[in-house]
Amino acid sequence: MPPSDAPADRRLLLVVDAPSLLHRNHHARAHTRITDRAGRPAWALHGMVRQIIEAIEGFAPDAVIFGLDDRTASERRDHYPEYKAGRAVKDPALVDQLDRAGALLDALGLATLTPPGLEADDVNASGATWARSNDWNCIIITSDRDAFAHISDHTRVLRLIDGGINGSPLLTPARLHAMYGVAAERYLEYAALRGDASDNLPGVSGIGEKTAAILLEQAGPMRTVWADIDHNGGEAVTAALDSWAEETGSRRIGATVVRRLAAAGARERYDFNVRIMSGRDDLDLGLTPDVPGSPGLLPLDQGRVSQVVGFLNVEATTALAIRVLSTDPASVPRH
Repeated sequence: MPPSDAPADRRLLLVVDAPSLLHRNHHARAHTRITDRAGRPAWALHGMVRQIIEAIEGFAPDAVIFGLDDRTASERRDHYPEYKAGRAVKDPALVDQLDRAGALLDALGLATLTPPGLEADDVNASGATWARSNDWNCIIITSDRDAFAHISDHTRVLRLIDGGINGSPLLTPARLHAMYGVAAERYLEYAALRGDASDNLPGVSGIGEKTAAILLEQAGPMRTVWADIDHNGGEAVTAALDSWAEETGSRRIGATVVRRLAAAGARERYDFNVRIMSGRDDLDLGLTPDVPGSPGLLPLDQGRVSQVVGFLNVEATTALAIRVLSTDPASVPRH
């Protein structure tokens, strides 16, 4: 696992975006056609479980919680019917495994949360807030960039890519800044300016990724930018951006950026995106880490692990699960 710069004396909460893992593993492992002992599709479930075992072995968390989407209702879609519109229809085999994931994880003794009308993104946000409030470290495992808004001195994001758990970057505030040129606490503002095509959320017209990063770095935060545009015609923003251009030998963009931000609908688009993109961070996760045997605490009961993972019908994964999930995390070196 990549090295961590978070204090190692804090306990660690692993927050897992279960739908994200299931989607990735469905597409990556469909060719295996793995089925469980009842003959139902299980390749996405198996892939998710395998990756979580690897993450637990690598990070030795004290507690694990899985966020799931409410697949029957959506507050965001109620507010914005076009939310995530245009995505391909899900393969029935994936839908079947998404529907079964919660029961499988609960049967293992891991904690799950399906917030009514909300998504795993909201569990990610609430997990990061819970960790800070309780002085824990937190690692969010997801392939969704929205989670980058929660990166802090308490929370890192393991952003799943094609290399799997061991080949994926563990993002800290410094690494996020190196990637995007944006401070972690400004990432939501950056995303709202840029937009998110995968969620069918257009950005502010004329403000792309590079311009958004420069604006926030040189003139942000956005509350300051908007105040300058409202009360000073954007003079301070223009001056900051033009000073950056002079120092870097780049073309001047100050007046153009201010004009685009002052255009009709720009502020409304930004505010709308912030509202839709913001994760609910006040959910009750139901974690009781000081009560032995509570769901989500490790180690898990060996008999349950053997029975539940064994039902997925991959002997090597069952053996790995028994070894990792039934071992006291305090005996495993921290990363």
